[in-house]
Amino acid sequence: MSRTPHALLFDLDGTLVDTAPDLARATNTLRHHHGFEPLPYPLIRAQVSNGGSALVALALGFDITHPEHAQARQFLLDAYGQAVAEESCLFPHLDRLLASWEKQQRPWGIVTNKPRAYAAPLVDALGLTPGTLFCADDLPVKKPAPEPLGAAAEELNTRPDRCWYIGDHVRDMQAARAAGMVAVAVGYGYIEEGEDYRQWPADLWFETCEELVEALLEIA
Repeated sequence: MSRTPHALLFDLDGTLVDTAPDLARATNTLRHHHGFEPLPYPLIRAQVSNGGSALVALALGFDITHPEHAQARQFLLDAYGQAVAEESCLFPHLDRLLASWEKQQRPWGIVTNKPRAYAAPLVDALGLTPGTLFCADDLPVKKPAPEPLGAAAEELNTRPDRCWYIGDHVRDMQAARAAGMVAVAVGYGYIEEGEDYRQWPADLWFETCEELVEALLEIA
């Protein structure tokens, strides 16, 4: 397993891009539709990495077995899809990293559990040019299964053991380990209160985005 990466793979929401503001807007649009007051932003932010179903449960108390859950989830996704990049942006300092990486013609990509209908327009709107983008609906399985990570490495023409996979959720670390990649946990993403990201099964841990970027620029 290489501690010096040939390729970088990122989770999208909460790792590469701060998408919480736009997802919070959509979540509170759903709340408003049902006659409820907006939820505080930090409460929504902590659930973003858990996906649309978790946001519906947070907003309305409808778990996945509720008869109105699917309809509410679609309403939320439609609201989000109208403006996926209104406030979303790269986390600080990552622009420097990607510029350096691309200048050296080193491969990087994104593996996300976000559906392609929302991930691809977001990536395009932010002007990102990953060498690969694997989304929730591109394969029959998604993270924590390792197959999307392995497929991304293949598309970047590199071996999994030469990749770092960087994420803000324990499922990202599980997927990276299972794929044979260096699992890199970050503490700046969408982590629920009381959860310690340093307890995840990672190989490396970075508290801030700046620490991650400086470490990668130093070894690049």
